Amino acid sequence: MKTSKWSSYKDEVMTLRMSGVSLPDISKKFGIARSTLSYWFKDIELSDDKKEKIKLSANERLAQSRIKSVAWHRNQKRLRIINAQDEANDVFSRIPKSLEVLELALALLYLGEGTKNNATSMGASDPFMISFFIASLEQLYKIDRNSLRYELHLRDDQNPDQMKQLWAAELHVNLEQFMYYIKDKRTIGKPTRNGYMGVCQVQVGNIAIQRRLKALYTVYCSEVIKGD
Repeated sequence: MKTSKWSSYKDEVMTLRMSGVSLPDISKKFGIARSTLSYWFKDIELSDDKKEKIKLSANERLAQSRIKSVAWHRNQKRLRIINAQDEANDVFSRIPKSLEVLELALALLYLGEGTKNNATSMGASDPFMISFFIASLEQLYKIDRNSLRYELHLRDDQNPDQMKQLWAAELHVNLEQFMYYIKDKRTIGKPTRNGYMGVCQVQVGNIAIQRRLKALYTVYCSEVIKGD
């Protein structure tokens, strides 16, 4: 009868099993196939406390496995973000740095976020987006950011004075430029998530800018749609 190459470990592993060591832990320590261990252990009757010890060991392995899995996924996400940033930098390096490109970018932003009525105006909850809008107005049309009017749309539990100060600091504008605020009555009794500053509406007032931006994004988007 052929002897298993792990036979020399049998007495030791049987003792470990009877002491409450789990099959996976024994397999990992000795490199013995789990199928072999299962066959060796089939007649072993474990006490309740030994079964509980094995159960706890299994739970600990599961917890460690989950921690490693979370860490792996986080690292993969970090690598994807780095890759996306590298690709973005490559594309950006090939885009001409001109006022024409900036104005096209502003027009496309206005297509999505700007008002289409009788005034040039845009609102957003992201200070970064509003900052780009204001900086573009300054560079393209020589508009002073402190000549603009700012209006806040807030949730019911937000403090208007505090939100004005936060937005003024983010946008580097005078606090006095925040003329109005509006609270959404639908949010009464509903807590605001951390970090949310409401929506800031920038009122430019110069209808000629809106007309120019609308004409620009219409021409550009039409060309893209036609595929020319």
